Amino acid sequence: MAPVEHAQPQMPMILCCLCGVPCQHNASATCTSCLSQQADITYGITTEVTLHQCRSCQRWHKEENKWLGCDLESRELMGLCLEKTAGLKPKRGTKEEHKVKLTDASWIWTEPHSMRLKCKLTVQKEVDGGVILQQSFVVEYIVRNQQCPGCQASFTQGAWKHLVQVRQRVNHKRTFLYLEQVIIKKGGAKGALSIEVFRDGMDFYFAERGKGERFINFLEDEVPITVKKSKKLIGTDVKSNISNYKFTSLVEIAPLCKDDLLYLPKSLAKSQSSISRLVLVKNIGEVMQIVDPATGQSGVISGDAFWRDQFRPLITAARSRLKRYVVLDQSPVVEERNQAKRQTAKQRRRLAELTLMKEDDMGVRDDHVTVRSHLGYLCKAGDVVLAYCLQDTNLVDDEARAALDKSTALDIVVVRKLYGGVATGEVDAAKQRIWKLQRLDVEVAEDLKKGKAREKEQEKMDEDEEDFLRELEADREMRDRVNLYKHEEVIKKKEQAGDLEADDDADVDDQKIRLDELLDGLALDQGPDVGAAGQQDQDMQPQFDEDQPYGGQYDFSVEEGARARQDGIGFIDRDTKVEQKTVAVPVQQFGTEFMKDPAKFKFT
Repeated sequence: MAPVEHAQPQMPMILCCLCGVPCQHNASATCTSCLSQQADITYGITTEVTLHQCRSCQRWHKEENKWLGCDLESRELMGLCLEKTAGLKPKRGTKEEHKVKLTDASWIWTEPHSMRLKCKLTVQKEVDGGVILQQSFVVEYIVRNQQCPGCQASFTQGAWKHLVQVRQRVNHKRTFLYLEQVIIKKGGAKGALSIEVFRDGMDFYFAERGKGERFINFLEDEVPITVKKSKKLIGTDVKSNISNYKFTSLVEIAPLCKDDLLYLPKSLAKSQSSISRLVLVKNIGEVMQIVDPATGQSGVISGDAFWRDQFRPLITAARSRLKRYVVLDQSPVVEERNQAKRQTAKQRRRLAELTLMKEDDMGVRDDHVTVRSHLGYLCKAGDVVLAYCLQDTNLVDDEARAALDKSTALDIVVVRKLYGGVATGEVDAAKQRIWKLQRLDVEVAEDLKKGKAREKEQEKMDEDEEDFLRELEADREMRDRVNLYKHEEVIKKKEQAGDLEADDDADVDDQKIRLDELLDGLALDQGPDVGAAGQQDQDMQPQFDEDQPYGGQYDFSVEEGARARQDGIGFIDRDTKVEQKTVAVPVQQFGTEFMKDPAKFKFT
């Protein structure tokens, strides 16, 4: 027997209590039209909200001790504004049918100088009788200036919690120049209140102990260091048993630098597959890479191994110790078999015999020498290299001097090849480089600001910086750890003069700087990188200008609404008129909630 289908009961028709139009029975006895005119589903939602923004770092206050970096018209700022709007979030215990649902939100154009933000919000809510109403209204956000705790600490003397003192006992600053570039590329000093420069190192001030510890961990991954820690009691609350300390960490970097000539202890040389005791420092990182200049054999000295058995370099790579030689001839060296376990076939192919003559002796006397070098594959006749002349150098290590006197195979140790105007001896060679570096914003110690000490220190610093740039020019592996930017003005001048060298994939010299490895976008007129030294989580912020809207921190030259369209958020331009509040209209069903719609509001 087929089941009996029962007819669905229909609601009786009644007359609207306001207009008298027939409508289906509901709890309010009102038709849909009258119900939409009488109801205001935006009741309880504030239309004026105050937002706080730090004038220095341009971050927005979210909650206690939490500040966010957001761009104007971005989805992140929209989320913050909606979170600050009271009434959008239902109170605890509110029934589902009585909740207000946000279905759309759009930015409205405001005058940049007004310090105001406006949003058009669209909400839906179910009212009596199961009718779903939709209504739009405008919320105005007033921007007020308030300094964040990080900026307060940076402008308050002695507000630091953890001081990290980084030192290296050498007479140059090339290692710190390299470390500065690594910090900029990887953001290692984010959270630092300030950075102060001394003759033998740098001081990093942090507002929290944890940030200082993270910076020390960062240094351990970049250079071989040893750490000594101490703390000082500032005050104690006896009743709550809480003490306030200031922490100081002394970080000492190993006194071995790139291109230093070493004479290894016997035990250390044996641990490196019996490598020659006379080696060059190839690179400094988490470990120290060394290379035998005569055979190309390489090795690695860990930080722990060095600190267990410390030794000083035989010759430091100072400008006064390095002599300029001109390459007269080059001939590859072919070896039948490996002379050491770590001498690979690639390293053997790179060995070559170079015929060298001192640059000062050119045209004066015919006094040349033939040496074997691990950099021989880079050189050709006419190139200029820097080298150590061991016979003309006074060595403090008697054992090393005795060993060198027995063999004349390494009277000359080639260290580096010179490139560009430096090799040809041009006066303005430094200004002809097609690349440039970004610098940290640091403070100079008081003892370096006075009179002759300042001039002498600046002259020494300029010399160390030039030596560091020459090291970068000659070492591709070192350049991979830093950011090099295009010097647009120099490139443009060389293109006009036809002096710009094109990249040649067939070139044997793989250490030369190529144009395609340089980055775009460094504007030196914006000043140093203040983000790495005290403006947390902000990189390359321009200086604050109180005469400009939002302190001149935002670029208003871009198209209006470009960022909103990029984030999938609506934008109402200045020519479109917007009603402060529209009349509620009935809709058939609820729309997708704005914050849960991946097409409109999805954080990446």
